[in-house]
Amino acid sequence: MANNTALGKPSATGQVGKPRSRPEKVVVRSYPKIVLRYPTWIAAILAGILMSWLETAKGHKQDLSGGPAASAEYGDEGNVHKGAEAIARDWRIGFWFLLIVGLNLIVLAFDFPRTTSLTLVFCIVAIVFGALWINYKHQFLPILNEWVHALNPFADATFYWTVVGILLVIYIFVFIDTRFDYWEIMPNEIIHHLGILGNVNRYPAPQLKLEKEITDVFEFFLLRSGRLLLHPSTERRAIVLETVPNINRREDDIQALLRVLDVHVHQDVEMPSEH
Repeated sequence: MANNTALGKPSATGQVGKPRSRPEKVVVRSYPKIVLRYPTWIAAILAGILMSWLETAKGHKQDLSGGPAASAEYGDEGNVHKGAEAIARDWRIGFWFLLIVGLNLIVLAFDFPRTTSLTLVFCIVAIVFGALWINYKHQFLPILNEWVHALNPFADATFYWTVVGILLVIYIFVFIDTRFDYWEIMPNEIIHHLGILGNVNRYPAPQLKLEKEITDVFEFFLLRSGRLLLHPSTERRAIVLETVPNINRREDDIQALLRVLDVHVHQDVEMPSEH
């Protein structure tokens, strides 16, 4: 979808939209794709908390039972049943964690430009897991059941907390890096701050052309992010800023700052109307 917009011009109904308050400057930061892995990070935190709690509770029960005395109290059959429940619980935690990791990797690997592709993905996932569940309850493909039972996605709390720590360190470095590598748009010029030493590149802001591209519905839903292309009048090539969070807000701020722009919006994603 492409729109040409000039601020302050009447709309199709003949009414002039209420202008945004004009900011003094707009800071735009481009982030690497790794920031879209935050669902994996959250899933690792939840799995780590669950496994830590379960391991602590298990150790506490063993201390209270007095070790071998538990066999006399519950019997071998009771211990086997409790052990099977614990294994099934750990299996479910590992399975759901791997599922979230897999879906998150799909988001990074492919672009889903339209909401129809999003619906298709959810339908495929629902069909696959529905078939697995039905086969588990009413077995019709023995080999599928054997394959599922052969999976052992077990991990202890240490594994999940290690994943949390690794991603946290990466996010800290990404945060620090984006404090020294960012774009500052002002009414008269565009400044690219680059590096700890304070290197800057300057471009003229008047007659700036702006393009916004939202090509992946998942990226937009995760961070409201998209691609921003700046066309300074003195540059032959566009300045491409990938994965800009809150892309719509940044576009509105830049329009309010420069007031009159030739804005081209390329939006391949079918976005729901806002009320």
